Amino acid sequence: MDRMTHLISPKRLSFETIRDLLANRHPIALSDESRKRIAQCREFLDRKMANRDEPVYGITTGFGALHNRNIPKNKLQKLQLNLVRSHACGVGNPVPLEIVRFMLLLKIQSLSYGYSGVQLQTVLRLIDFYNRDILPIIYQQGSLGASGDLAPLAHLSLPLVGEGEVWYKGAQHSAAKILKKMGWDPIELQPKEGLALLNGTQFMSAYGVYGILHARRLFEWANIIGSFSLDAFDGRIEPFDVRIQELRPHPGQIAAAGQVRLWLAGSELIHRKKTHVQDPYSFRCIPQVHGASKDAIDYAASVLA
Repeated sequence: MDRMTHLISPKRLSFETIRDLLANRHPIALSDESRKRIAQCREFLDRKMANRDEPVYGITTGFGALHNRNIPKNKLQKLQLNLVRSHACGVGNPVPLEIVRFMLLLKIQSLSYGYSGVQLQTVLRLIDFYNRDILPIIYQQGSLGASGDLAPLAHLSLPLVGEGEVWYKGAQHSAAKILKKMGWDPIELQPKEGLALLNGTQFMSAYGVYGILHARRLFEWANIIGSFSLDAFDGRIEPFDVRIQELRPHPGQIAAAGQVRLWLAGSELIHRKKTHVQDPYSFRCIPQVHGASKDAIDYAASVLA
């Protein structure tokens, strides 16, 4: 295995890991633990269904208003396939490819916990898509239900069965064409798999993670620009003293002031004697203004984590 390959495991992804994976395009693979969990969950579900006569919603019954309709055993796979097909009804502009990569990574991570009842080969095929940069065409507008991002995830999943379209090497192709090119057979969805693929929040989470990563980068750049501007103005470093920041329990303020001190630590200008008593408000309040943004970013990140 390539030394830079990231092992997907039940350990949750951090924002830093996601940023590194996407920025450097490291390949991913399933850990042995995730393989075992996925296989065990699928085997458990198959055993349960083999010995169960009572209806199970979405597996042996229809969906929504059709929850009272029992589905014959010989049509359970067709039920899952039709579920994916029926929800692949997104419209509007395509989702940016960078967001689709996020979606693939987050969906793979979600399934790697081994609680969804999918086949191991389904997750491995999603990993193939990710590693080979085969990106399903997804549309920005569509249904969002309480159970997840149904329409976007349907478009994400459709190429698994050889339907829909994908972006590959700079052009849009039918999924069937790319599967044939790769020598891959379409995945035959088993009972529960359509539900597992469509239920989730990887569409909104991908946009959220993308936004958090870029917001954190902007926070750092704001502090760099503020630091150099203060230095060029021949400003005073006293408002950034650590003791002032610690008077109030605002982590963002403390972090912003700390970054300014760090960037100006070796400056001769900032430490020379000043002739003015006080800098303009816009300089003095960098910790409070930038820090409030960081606190908001960190709160949003805590929701997505």
